[in-house]
Amino acid sequence: MPDSAIDYSDAPALKSTPAHIQVGRFYRPIKQQISLRVDADVLAWFRARGEKYQTYMNATLRREMQTGTGSRRKAG
Repeated sequence: MPDSAIDYSDAPALKSTPAHIQVGRFYRPIKQQISLRVDADVLAWFRARGEKYQTYMNATLRREMQTGTGSRRKAG
């Protein structure tokens, strides 16, 4: 039966999302291993943050990607 054929008229309406529900809690983006050259001082700065410096680097790049504040110049 397709979803469009389901009768929801007797289902109670959802009032609000309960506070204890975490949307996207189990989302794990696919990782891809790459080789990346960065300046030694930049790498040292990230490594100084501790054991999970690669996770922090990824979060920093993702934040930059999502905010779109980075320059959009063509390489070359």
